[in-house]
Amino acid sequence: MKRIFTVCLAVSLIAQASAGLADSANGKKLFTERCALCHGADLKGSGPLANKSDPPTPDLTTAAFKKRLHDYPGVIVASVILRPNGDLIPRTLRENGVKVPPHAWTVNDFRDLNSYMTGIISGR
Repeated sequence: MKRIFTVCLAVSLIAQASAGLADSANGKKLFTERCALCHGADLKGSGPLANKSDPPTPDLTTAAFKKRLHDYPGVIVASVILRPNGDLIPRTLRENGVKVPPHAWTVNDFRDLNSYMTGIISGR
């Protein structure tokens, strides 16, 4: 229950935060360090580990995902918060010898990553 509250709170704060406040350099850094291995620099699921997970890493630039992003603006943040506690991402990294150091996520980090990824997905 606490986890769901945290997700809702973070998503709400991100949705309320102005994109103008986002730090694009921080968003790009977080994406490059924590997401690009699977999603690729283009977010098309083209990273070196994209096909090493089951299911394979999705293409986040599809019309279906763009609609999902539009309908649920916090979907990226919710995924970042919830996925690390599942087994798929840690297992894929571990099985491929990739060590990603822990990160103490802040609301600003979520805002920055969300803004950066949304910009790429939306073509801004």
